[in-house]
Parts: sequence; C-alpha cells; structure tokens
Amino acid sequence: MASFVISVLGDDRAGLVEALSGVVAGHGGNWEQSHMTQLAGKFAGVVLVTLPSQRAEGFGAALESLEHSGLLHLSFEEGRDRRAPGASIEIRIMGNDHPGIVHELSRLLASRNVSIDDLETTTRPAPMAGGSVFEAVAILRLPTSLSSDDLVDQVAALAADLMVDVEILDEVP
Repeated sequence: MASFVISVLGDDRAGLVEALSGVVAGHGGNWEQSHMTQLAGKFAGVVLVTLPSQRAEGFGAALESLEHSGLLHLSFEEGRDRRAPGASIEIRIMGNDHPGIVHELSRLLASRNVSIDDLETTTRPAPMAGGSVFEAVAILRLPTSLSSDDLVDQVAALAADLMVDVEILDEVP
C-alpha cells in the first residue's frame, strides 16, 4: 500500500470533497484521515489516503486533472510512517487574543524539541469586553528526554507571561 498526503485549496463551493473523494475511490483508495475547513471564502484541507502501490502513478495524474480543471489547487506527496517516539499530551490555551500567542508557544515547543502533531486555533468575539478570545487545542509529542510534567510547567510559565489560561486535557496514546 502507498500513502499520500494531499493538500487542497480552492474557492469554496459545493462538490469539492465529492470530486476529491471520487478520485480516491476510483483508484481503490481509502480516505484515512482529513481536516478540512472554510476560511475567508476558501476551502482548505489536508487528507491522508492509502491505495494499492500499483495505482500510485495513475492516482497522481487524476489528482492533477482536478487542478487543471480549476476545481482545486493541489499538492501531494507520498507519505511514510515516521511518528517520533515519546509521550503525547493534549493542551488547550484560551485568553484574550493578541499578536504573538502562536509564535511564542511554538518557539517554546521547538526549543524543547516538542513536535506538534495537531493544532487547531480559532478566535471569536469576547462575550462582554469587546475584542476577541483566542483558543487553541494542540496534541504535542514530547521527546523521550522531556517529561510531561516538565513541559506542563514550562507551558504554564509561558501562559502567565502571555496572560492566557492553559489546561492539560489528557495524555494521548
């Protein structure tokens, strides 16, 4: 079996997922995992598919036909399983939105060799004070040399500096 990671971007309209999933199904592929969303009138997503290795070359050409038709802008690469060893934790960060939150958090994580397996962020209007509330949920994979307790302490110290709240949701297998 071959694995492919596909990123997609296009003007949002009905039928985009159907077109992409039709190419996957037409090549005997399995839609393994995806995250898709509408952002500012654009449809954006990333998909992991697996398919029989002998169908890989034709699959790429079929994906390119979606792009040539103007339906979606696509990029795809053959994937491989390279999940780093180490514990994973899930955290939630919430507070008043201001520039630099993601940058400061990602800088701390990179300096500790922590991998971000998943990150979702959003802003929404603050209920009573005007402005916006920032919220992020992340699954972090720790290097074997860093304990989850140590990382939690470091993220909590950063959260105090950024004036946001951090909650550890769970250790992830």
